[in-house]
Amino acid sequence: MAADAYKILLFMKRRGDISPEAFRDYYETRHAPLAGKHASGVSRYIRRYIEPQPHPETGAFTDGPDVITELWFEDEAIYRATLAYVTTSLMPAEIVEDERNLFDRASFRIATVVERETDFGRGA
Repeated sequence: MAADAYKILLFMKRRGDISPEAFRDYYETRHAPLAGKHASGVSRYIRRYIEPQPHPETGAFTDGPDVITELWFEDEAIYRATLAYVTTSLMPAEIVEDERNLFDRASFRIATVVERETDFGRGA
């Protein structure tokens, strides 16, 4: 089993006037590099773009995020300090301004995770 990894998850929706393709392109080419300038102590910065699929009982997936962003930390102290910052402070002004070009900022949700993994013995 790998060493502990501490993760902050950001659940975000795109602005309603931006297509999913334009959203992903802007995030990858403009926002991610900008965020990287402010990502001290982050060991991995992962964007998981949601591809909505219908559910046989409930129908279309319409109310979820467009992206789940993961901030990974190897150092627990840096993780805790970053979590305290992102849950009590606004990001730097240039980040907030760029987010306005991309996200429905009112939809932001922040969570942390505790992971447990089951090894089914199927090997790698």
